[in-house]
Amino acid sequence: MVENPTLAVFKLASCDGCQLTLLDCEDELLALAGKVRIAHFLEASSAVLPGPYDLTLVEGSITTPADAERIRAIRAASRHLVTIGACATAGGIQALRNFADVEEFRRTVYALPDYIDTLATSTPVSAHVDVDFELRGCPIDRRQLLEVITAFLADRKPDIANHSVCFECKRRGTVCVTVAHGTPCLGPVTHAGCGALCPAYGRGCYGCFGPSGSVNLPALIPLLRRDGLDERDTERLLRTFNAVAFDAFDTFDEEPRP
Repeated sequence: MVENPTLAVFKLASCDGCQLTLLDCEDELLALAGKVRIAHFLEASSAVLPGPYDLTLVEGSITTPADAERIRAIRAASRHLVTIGACATAGGIQALRNFADVEEFRRTVYALPDYIDTLATSTPVSAHVDVDFELRGCPIDRRQLLEVITAFLADRKPDIANHSVCFECKRRGTVCVTVAHGTPCLGPVTHAGCGALCPAYGRGCYGCFGPSGSVNLPALIPLLRRDGLDERDTERLLRTFNAVAFDAFDTFDEEPRP
């Protein structure tokens, strides 16, 4: 008798929101549980089976030496490794430390900083090991998550579009908040997946899903300036959930950084 493929879910530095998205699948998760053996998912069960695992989902960024060591062990035990969420794919909001002095933070925040073992930067999993697929979002979208899991279990490529949030606005008939109201919006450079939730309620996109497949920041910057953002405000808008990913593109120059 052929055993069902094994699924493992691991957490690094994160808020657990992407794991909760998987749990929130409810009926779909019950159907999935009948097709796989959930070997490691501490958010859902204390039962743990040893690897190797057919599919591993990893939430969270690399922020400590222990994280870096642990992700190498997870990669070695995984046939396929998929990172889920902004923390795992782009370092997360904690990557704001990358633009400051982490030692100063440690001295200021903690009464006994000598006991805090941390790296100077927060980096995505792909900076440390090979990754088979990156599922973006803060948090991820449940429909996309189910598509990725189904695809890997069926040995096919996930059908996840790489276009921008602007496409989603057009599909749901949402009036462009920038054109109609002069609202600063990162929709033109942000990966689709949220269903254009913020623009649908009259708010500009905050870039929760990171850069899309066709980022043209030099074209967007003048629009943000026109809508009232100065250089500092623009920098802060880009450096939120996906700070490292957007910082790979020079905000004000015409060419991407190497």
